[in-house]
Amino acid sequence: MKHVVVGWFEIPVKNMERAMAFYETVFDCKLERLQMGPIDMALFPWDHEKGGAGGSLVKNEEFYTPSEDGVQVYFSSEDVKTELARIKKAGGEILQSKTLISPEVGYMALFIDSEGNRVALHSLK
Repeated sequence: MKHVVVGWFEIPVKNMERAMAFYETVFDCKLERLQMGPIDMALFPWDHEKGGAGGSLVKNEEFYTPSEDGVQVYFSSEDVKTELARIKKAGGEILQSKTLISPEVGYMALFIDSEGNRVALHSLK
């Protein structure tokens, strides 16, 4: 059987400055803004050699609409509680606090970002 992995993700936004401020605050990182024709993007820090999928915030009213429904993106974390502590201050809403999935799989949490997207966190501890 072929192994299929996520190679890239895009999170729709309505207001790029607000969304960048939200994610930079929650994840204590710096996003790199990039204009690709009519598409405004902000790339999350990513080192493909360390694994995981890269991704970005993306703004284009014709093709992208923030939503609480649909595909669920999970951000990996050392400990979900770290990012959860920053969500409200950054303008988001916690939907589900740190919850044990199983001892083998770890923990998860759900939140609504500044743009209205449902996003998740995952950590082993």
